[in-house]
Amino acid sequence: MVQFIVILANVISNAITLFSFMLIAYILMSWVPSMREGKFGQLLGKIVEPYLSFFRQFIPPLGMIDISPIVAIFALRFIDRGVATVFNMIIQAIY
Repeated sequence: MVQFIVILANVISNAITLFSFMLIAYILMSWVPSMREGKFGQLLGKIVEPYLSFFRQFIPPLGMIDISPIVAIFALRFIDRGVATVFNMIIQAIY
């Protein structure tokens, strides 16, 4: 049972980390707009844009600078830490 919980926690943590890297790649692609127009950029946009649009509702761009992706990355890190804490509490409760 504990091994399953540890594996599940690792899978979720790795998925969050992968999504964070995808988000960073998409942000860096904004510096070269033609990269977002390619197939990889469009695929990445379909995956990342729904998450970013949530933060863009609350944080408008400051001129030409959009800080919502930074807040989105911080939110992912907090979610990752929260998931790790919850799984650690579950494991401690089992023992």
